[in-house]
Amino acid sequence: MTEARLFGGRYEIGHVLGYGGMAEVHMGRDHRLGRDVAIKVLRSDLARDPGFQARFRREAQNAAALNHPAIVSVYDTGEDHSSRDGVAVPYIVMEYVEGLTLKEVLTAEGRLVPQRALEIVADVCAALDFSHRHGIIHRDIKPGNVMLTPQGAVKVMDFGIARAITSASSQMTATSAVIGTAQYLSPEQARGETVDARSDVYSTGCLLYELMVGEPPFTGDNPVSVAYQHVREDPIPPSQRNPEISATIDSIVLKSMAKNPAQRYQSAGEMRADLLRAAAGRPVAAGPVPTGGERTAVLGGGAATRVVPTPGGGYSTSVGTAVGNGAEKRRGATIAVGILAVVALVAVVAFAASKLGGGGGKEVTVADVVGANQVSATRELQAQGLNVTVRTVPSTTEQKGKVTEQNPAAGEKAKEGDKVEISIGGGPGEVAVPDLKGLDEDGAKQRLEQAKLQFKPEDDEDSDLPEGRVTGQDPAPGQKLPENGTVTVRISKANRVLVPDVKGLTFDDAKSRLENAGLKARKAEAASDKAAGTVISQTPDQNTKQNRGTTVTLTVSTGPTASDSPDPDESPSEDPEPSDSAEPTESAGASASAGSTPRVGPNTLTR
Repeated sequence: MTEARLFGGRYEIGHVLGYGGMAEVHMGRDHRLGRDVAIKVLRSDLARDPGFQARFRREAQNAAALNHPAIVSVYDTGEDHSSRDGVAVPYIVMEYVEGLTLKEVLTAEGRLVPQRALEIVADVCAALDFSHRHGIIHRDIKPGNVMLTPQGAVKVMDFGIARAITSASSQMTATSAVIGTAQYLSPEQARGETVDARSDVYSTGCLLYELMVGEPPFTGDNPVSVAYQHVREDPIPPSQRNPEISATIDSIVLKSMAKNPAQRYQSAGEMRADLLRAAAGRPVAAGPVPTGGERTAVLGGGAATRVVPTPGGGYSTSVGTAVGNGAEKRRGATIAVGILAVVALVAVVAFAASKLGGGGGKEVTVADVVGANQVSATRELQAQGLNVTVRTVPSTTEQKGKVTEQNPAAGEKAKEGDKVEISIGGGPGEVAVPDLKGLDEDGAKQRLEQAKLQFKPEDDEDSDLPEGRVTGQDPAPGQKLPENGTVTVRISKANRVLVPDVKGLTFDDAKSRLENAGLKARKAEAASDKAAGTVISQTPDQNTKQNRGTTVTLTVSTGPTASDSPDPDESPSEDPEPSDSAEPTESAGASASAGSTPRVGPNTLTR
C-alpha cells in the first residue's frame, strides 16, 4: 500500500482539485488540527526559478494576512523537499471551500438573473477593496477564481499569486509580459503597463458582464485578438444582449470597463456601492462613459494626461504639454504606440505558449467521466488541464443530468488545453399531448401510441355520452409530457341517460320509450279529465339526467270521477224549491206536484 505523501509532516496530499497556470491545487488533510484543507503547489518546472520561489513565498505570506469572509483564507506556507531532483517546491495551505466556481455555474446553468449577478459581484468587490487596502492587487479576476458555497456565500481565490509572478523574471519584464486571462485583461495589462487597483475594477466589470450575458464582453480566435479588443474596442452594452438588463446596470458595467483608468471607478469600494444601489433600485453614481470619438478627441488633444497614485491611496491626474504641435506628429505618435502595443501582445502570447504550456502542454490520458454528473465530470477533466464543452442530448430518465458520452473517449491521449466534449442527458424528449375529444377508446389508444405516450383508461360512471366514448383526459391537450409519459383517459360507461318526455302517450308507448332510453317504467293511476289510459305525469321529470336502469313512475289517467257526470237512474227531488220565476198563488190548496200538469180548480184565483 502506498504511503500517504505529507508536506511539513502534517499535511496529507490528496487528489488534484484543479490546475492553474502556475500551480496545481490538491485536496489535503491537516492531521494536526484534523480538518480538510486545499494545498496549492507551485509547478515543479517553475519551482526551479529562484525568482518564482521568492515571490511565491512573499506573496503567500501577504495573502495570509487577508482575513476577510469573502476571501479564501491562507493557513500556512512551506516548501517540500521530497522531489526527485531535490528542488524545493513551495506550497500554500488554504481553506477548503465546498462549492462551485462561477465558471462551473455558468457552464451548468447559463447566465444569471441580473439581481443575483449584482449581489455576487458586490461581494467580490468587497474582497477586492479589502485586499487593495492591504496593498495586494489580484490581477486575475475571472469566473474560475470566484466560488459560490452551497449556502450562497462568495469566496475569491488566488490572491497574490498573479502579483508574485509579474516581476518574477527578467525575461518577463523584457517582453512586457502580462498576467491574467486574456478575456478579463484590462487595457493597461494588455499593453504591458504598470497596473493598479483599477485594473481589478476593469476585470470585475468583465466578470459582471459575463454573469449576466453568458459570455465575456470580448471573444476571439486567439489571445492576441482578444487583448486587442480590450485595448481598442468598445464592449456591446450588455442590455443589447440580454433585455433583462436595465440602463442603470449598463452604466455600471461600462464605467467599470472604461479604457482610461481615470474614467473607471477609482476603487472596488466605489463600484460595490453602485452595485448595491442598483440592486436596491436606487439611483447610481455611474453616468455615461465616453467612447469612440470622445475617447479619440481626448487622446488627440494638445495635452497628455497621466494618472499617478496619491499618498492617500487614491489617484489624481497631471497634465503636461505635448511635444510637437502638428497633426502629423500626433498621428505618427499614435501609430507608433499602436505598433508597439501589437508587438508587445505578440511577445506575451509567445511567452505564455512557452511558459504556460498553451498549445503544446503535457500529454494526459483522458479520464472516464461517462455516468458522472455534469459538475463532477467538468471538475475532473479540468483538473487534467483540459477544456470542457457541454451539449445536451435526449436520454432515458435514469441518464438525465449525467454524461452519456465523451469525445475524446476515456483512455485516449490529449494535451493540456485540448477540448473534451461531454454529452449530458437531457432526459426523454417532450411531446405535446394530443386532443382525444370525440374519439372512442380504441381511437384514443391509437392516437396516443402515435404520439409515443402511454394510454391509461379510467371509467366515467357519470357520463351521458355513448358507451366507450372519451369524456375527458389528463393532462389536457397541448401540455408537454416526456416520451412514454402516461395520459389518463376517461371513458364513458353511458350510465347517465336523459329522461324522455312521455306525457300524453299511452302507458305501453311510454314504457317502450323509456326502455329504449335504458330506463324502467312503473304504473300509477289517477282520475283526471284526460282520456283514460293516457300518461298525465312522470317522476323523475322529463329532460333530467338519471342513472341507467332508474325507474320512472308514470301516472296514467283513469278518466273523470263519478261526480263529474249525471246518473241516469237518479229521480228528481219530491220537494223542489220554487223557482225564482214562479208566480205566487193565492190558492189555499197545495201546489201541483213537480213535473205534473197544472190544473185550474174552482177555488183557484187567476190574475
